[in-house]
Amino acid sequence: MATFIYEGRDKFGVKKTGTITAESIEEAEDILKNQGFIDVKIKLKSIKEKEKSKGGSVSIFKKKVKEEDLAILVRQLGAMVGAGIGIAQALEILSEQMPNPSLKEALVKVKDDVVAGMSLSKAMQKHPKVFPTFLVNLIAAAEESGKLDEILKRANIYYEKLAAIRRKIISASWYPAAVLIIATVIVLGLLTFVVPTFGEIYASFGGELPAPTQILINISNIIKSNILFVIAFFIILAVINKQIYKTYNGKKFYHNLFLKIPLIGKILHKGSLAKFARTFATLINGGVPILRSVEIASTVVGNVLIEESLQKTKDEIEKGKPFAASLDKKYFPPMFIAMAAVGENTGRLDEMLDTIANFYEDEVDREVDALISTLEPLLMVFIGGIVGFILIALYLPIFKMGELIK
Repeated sequence: MATFIYEGRDKFGVKKTGTITAESIEEAEDILKNQGFIDVKIKLKSIKEKEKSKGGSVSIFKKKVKEEDLAILVRQLGAMVGAGIGIAQALEILSEQMPNPSLKEALVKVKDDVVAGMSLSKAMQKHPKVFPTFLVNLIAAAEESGKLDEILKRANIYYEKLAAIRRKIISASWYPAAVLIIATVIVLGLLTFVVPTFGEIYASFGGELPAPTQILINISNIIKSNILFVIAFFIILAVINKQIYKTYNGKKFYHNLFLKIPLIGKILHKGSLAKFARTFATLINGGVPILRSVEIASTVVGNVLIEESLQKTKDEIEKGKPFAASLDKKYFPPMFIAMAAVGENTGRLDEMLDTIANFYEDEVDREVDALISTLEPLLMVFIGGIVGFILIALYLPIFKMGELIK
């Protein structure tokens, strides 16, 4: 049900305005005419007008819509459409249940557009920050084929898989970074607060300190006297890197660097291949044309170098070259190309790409587990070595106390 604002004259000729709830504009118009209204003008009640009437306000800070949110949306929408519930009614129910405020607001607007006669894909296309191009094109193809519920179920599997692989890649990337950041904070804390205390005690003895202790105290003094400069340096470095990363060439540099990092590079590469294969398979299965599928799928790989190669693949396909033969061998392994060629030749490309996606998703899982099991002891040894050196350097003068006191 949607809320409409109407303006017209009642059976006594008195001009009146108000609101009415109905499934569509036509139904609202029929209800008003049956009540004796003439010269009726009807429009949908806007979000702002609804918020104002409720005394609420629209949040300035909008929460980002994640794969998990979209997975819930397509799963529930597919179930309701499959059960015979109308799209407008299903959207209204979903808009009341969605925990994400950005998605909730967008669904209300989409529902209003659908009630006004717009197709679901066109209504979603008006909100590119909420509904990705992948989902819009998939639903557009589903509307043409009449298999919306089936394709929404497949989209649900896609988003759940994509969310899972993204979590794996993030855990692989952030685990070593988080450990190193924590270790850096601990070491800086020791050098800033603990070492100077020992330095003052040993200085009062007047003797010559062992070389490791003196080096440690010198480093501590430099850091303590320049702590603001050290913090400013790291902040400026982070800001500069962020600005560089925003540029296309900067992103290319970093993405190329990421692929070359031992262990992590393989995970990122295989993750990109899995995301491309899964997205491409879902789009092809949904009836989206192959050129459009390649174009959309290239945007989800998360690496501009691989995305560039896929844009070249699209150009080659336009010239009549087969999909598998158009793939860049620098980024797509022989197994990927061979399996894609088999799927292309047998007319089962979407099934073969699903198989490829499953394979690389399993590979990412295995590589992440191997990375964590390898890095965990190495990082512990590294951190333990630094902390151990600090402790030994601090207590070394105690073992030579007789020589130190003069």
